[in-house]
Amino acid sequence: MKRTHDLSACDWTLTGWHPEHWRGTVAPESGMRLAPDIPAISAPVPGSVQQALLQAGLLPDWHEGLNARQCEWVENRHWVYETDLPALQAPPGGRVALHAQGLDYQGEVFLNGKPVGTFQGSHRDWAFDLTGALAPEGNRLAIAFTGNPRYLGQIGYTSQVREWKARYNYGWDWVARLVQVGIWDRLAVEIFPADHLDEVRAWTEYDHTAGRGAVTVCARVRAHAGETVEVAVLGWEGAATARFPATPEVEARLENIPAAAWQPNGNGEQPLYALRVRLLGRHDEVLDEDTRPIGFRNIVWRPCAGAPADALPWVCEVNGIPTFLQGANWVPLHANFADDTTEDIRRRLETYRDLGCNLLRVWGGSVLEREAFYQACDEYGLLVWQEFPLSSSGLDNWPPEDEASVREMARIVESYVSRRQHHPSLLMWCGGNELLGGPDGSKVGMDRPLDASHPMLAAQEAVVARLDPTRRFLPCSPFGPRTWVGDDSRGRGLHHDVHGPWKWDGDLAGWREYWDRDDALFHSEIGMPGAQPAALTRRYGDKWALPGDPANPWWTQTGGWWIQWPDYLAAGGNPQSLEDFVTWSQGRQAEALEYAARVCKRRFPACGGFVLWMGHDCWPCPVNTAIIDFAGTPKPAALTLARVWGGRLGEETKE
Repeated sequence: MKRTHDLSACDWTLTGWHPEHWRGTVAPESGMRLAPDIPAISAPVPGSVQQALLQAGLLPDWHEGLNARQCEWVENRHWVYETDLPALQAPPGGRVALHAQGLDYQGEVFLNGKPVGTFQGSHRDWAFDLTGALAPEGNRLAIAFTGNPRYLGQIGYTSQVREWKARYNYGWDWVARLVQVGIWDRLAVEIFPADHLDEVRAWTEYDHTAGRGAVTVCARVRAHAGETVEVAVLGWEGAATARFPATPEVEARLENIPAAAWQPNGNGEQPLYALRVRLLGRHDEVLDEDTRPIGFRNIVWRPCAGAPADALPWVCEVNGIPTFLQGANWVPLHANFADDTTEDIRRRLETYRDLGCNLLRVWGGSVLEREAFYQACDEYGLLVWQEFPLSSSGLDNWPPEDEASVREMARIVESYVSRRQHHPSLLMWCGGNELLGGPDGSKVGMDRPLDASHPMLAAQEAVVARLDPTRRFLPCSPFGPRTWVGDDSRGRGLHHDVHGPWKWDGDLAGWREYWDRDDALFHSEIGMPGAQPAALTRRYGDKWALPGDPANPWWTQTGGWWIQWPDYLAAGGNPQSLEDFVTWSQGRQAEALEYAARVCKRRFPACGGFVLWMGHDCWPCPVNTAIIDFAGTPKPAALTLARVWGGRLGEETKE
């Protein structure tokens, strides 16, 4: 049976180097013997290089003041992680492989000084065969990170993106530049016997009227004649099982499985079952096994009431229940997502659950969220709208079309789907965020999102259709004839899935009138700025606590346009009181978001959902559209929205 060694338990060291100087140590045949620029320090795995340097006292806290500027040198060095591996031996006919779920961004892998592979791209998982480089004992693993894209930030050209790394790390309107380097997800050594399961994928279907489910399993198998693959679903008294011949490509299906319905938060419970896939020998001995959680639910998309005939359906019916989708856009908890812990992720997701959310949109400028995120969403009833790593850039928002880029994106989509498709919380796949306009940066078509006629989006759609045929694929968000709602286009059936507004200047009477006239079928981004607590601004902003000067560098290093200072002063605010500004800003955010959410939910089923931009801060932004601050505390707007969403938080304020 396959054995797995989780390498997070190993003692890792990290050294920093001027480019290429490390090769004399990691690959000694080069003959060079240069000293590291940063001598060996302890490093957590998973974890970012920046976090290891902070813990060693070699970097300042980048959240404080303008310290992020003092950290930019890190992305321009080479970094080498090293550790001693436990005793390893390939069984007869078998192999040993290093499986990396997340490496950020490019580099080389060595075992005992011998190169075993290269990697480039943060969004794929990687496997490296170690068998030929193994020594009987004393094996030393090294992973060298050798560079990053120069710039992938918020303002630029999507059509010129050729390097696949999380873009928000280069600076967005809610985070300063901090270009992560490091091992960001699970790293393990896997020992495969000669006969084993090479890859297992699965998806479920469900008849909620009969309480019966089905599961389809696709597996690549290395086996001999006479061996079988056993598929079992466990989780009640008894089990549903079946056996199939162990061919190289197995597609197996179990039907008529008695199962309770997995429901989104607010609709019911979230029962989970175990899918077990075994490779059995000729005498029924277990040669290999793969187990993962699954759930059963039936999702059908229905047209919104009064929707035009050409619109996609935007009412999500879950197990026969038309469900208003309500929630937030999710970004990682920290600027360096390698440092997000399972405990932190679960705690934040509990907050969203308790606010009454039933949907989180994982935005296209980020990454595939890790397994722990999806497992918690399964448990808490939080549906996930997962986007592939494409996003707008302002100067043009057109994805690349060259053959190499399209091919690499298809590989990324295959990696995303194969790793996460078994989760019942996974609602849909989406091609990316705010993809529109033209490839030359022209404004022609800027008000109309792209569709799957674009080569890269067509390639994504084809992979999803092949690997995850029961789930929805949306080419991009927003989607439909218009990107956002315009006064000149209301009442014409042009507003399907739209974005915005994210801010409102002047009196909120205009905001209320805007929403009273809303005719969109779905809102996948909508927001209003709200200040973080004064204590957080004083903690991280220090001498820059007051925003009075519009050029205040600490306030403007993230989203200077969120500050609202003119509206605050026009309302008679005291420019010398941070506390007064925070009270005014948070109150304005709460009032505005509650009104918009209430109007949209009352329109259901003419409007299918309302998703905030954004859910939480990953940086101590003095003002941002997040409803949960950097410390994880809900702002007043979050508690107000809980009244609309039927959440548990703020129950004392419910109507």
